[in-house]
Amino acid sequence: MTTPVSVVILAAGMGTRMRSKTPKVLHRAGGLTLVEHVVRLARTVAEPENIVVVVGHGADDVRAVLAPYGVRTAEQTEQLGTGHAVRCARSAAPATGHLAILYGDAPLLTAATLAALVGDRPETATVLTAILDDPTGYGRILRDPEGHVAGIVEHKAATNAQREIREINSGIYCFRAEKLWAHIDDIGTNNPAGEFYLTDIVELLRAAGHLTQARILADPDELLGINTRVELAKVDAIFRARKVTELMLSGVTMEKPETITVDVDVTVEADTILESGVRLLGQTQIGGDCRIGAGSILANATVASNVLVHPYSVIEDSQIGAGSRVGPFARLRMHNVVGENAHIGNFVELKKTHLGNGAKANHLAYLGDAVIGDRTNVGAGTITCNYDGVHKHQTTIGEGVFVGSNSTLVAPVTLEASSYIAAGSVITEQVPGGALGIGRGRQINKPGWVAKKKG
Repeated sequence: MTTPVSVVILAAGMGTRMRSKTPKVLHRAGGLTLVEHVVRLARTVAEPENIVVVVGHGADDVRAVLAPYGVRTAEQTEQLGTGHAVRCARSAAPATGHLAILYGDAPLLTAATLAALVGDRPETATVLTAILDDPTGYGRILRDPEGHVAGIVEHKAATNAQREIREINSGIYCFRAEKLWAHIDDIGTNNPAGEFYLTDIVELLRAAGHLTQARILADPDELLGINTRVELAKVDAIFRARKVTELMLSGVTMEKPETITVDVDVTVEADTILESGVRLLGQTQIGGDCRIGAGSILANATVASNVLVHPYSVIEDSQIGAGSRVGPFARLRMHNVVGENAHIGNFVELKKTHLGNGAKANHLAYLGDAVIGDRTNVGAGTITCNYDGVHKHQTTIGEGVFVGSNSTLVAPVTLEASSYIAAGSVITEQVPGGALGIGRGRQINKPGWVAKKKG
């Protein structure tokens, strides 16, 4: 029978050096909060009900972010050290099996590394370590003559000889849970900070006849923790570099990839081209054989195959059908659905609009709260007046309608299929199918008016 795995994530700290009202673990890197990265990692080895996040500073906000993940939380009301934080998780965490300790502000650890750590299945404990050229500030790993971990000494408490040791403690462990819980209360505060350090558990276990082994990590960057905005930016850059590399290796072309920003949950299919300065955010999904123009921003957008997004377009929470063309300088915000082979041109804005297959709005239009049928053409300067100052109203335009330039459609209003709207019209009433709607004053010319005016 496989021994179950549980995970405790320490995420209670204030993050004073971030200089922020936001809890440190809720700052974002790679498009997610730091603690979300770590919870997702934990879920690769443990079921959600066996993951406990220790919260403290900003506890309610952290719980709100974690609610969709189905994990458990425990609260550390006073931040008295890592040993104390783990102790706070005891009532929520399983009492048996293997238990990994992770940190909510150290999101770069990979699934492969965590799988190897818990895969060691220690009789007592395994600590993750790394060899650094400059270990300043880190706790050092002390080994006995047989190579077992004899203890961990913090940098401030280390002797000069111990500071020469280059193997450092990551703070990431996998314990046999029952042995951890049997000795967690033995951790004391005999240190300069007067806190309960989890590192002391190694010597306590050793004194009880239990050995701790070490797993040396090949890539120390996985251990990067975040205490300042400078470190946050560094971690964010690493996440994005990983993602850009992943996409290029899967068949996506990137022009100047160092200028392109891609969140970790974004998907892009093969033979799509991303021009310089593109930002793909949130849950954006892009099909194959697309081209996303320079400087465009797509957030939570779904783009089908063979779509051309011209430069400097913004698409948010919207769907674009196959073969469509968008931009340049177009803006699609809030729940738009664009059909196949549609055209949305320069300086066109859509909001909560359904644009049918083959429909076109090529220039300088605002279309809000509208349903526009297949093959309809919306002329330059057309707007839907969807807001009366209190409520929003819908404009409904049927298939094959021609809306002349500079038309104003005052909602609620319906233009039936195959109708025409004369340029410059203000339309306030339903236009029947096949009819021409005209809503403008008749032109009057006054001969000689200019001469009289200037005379």
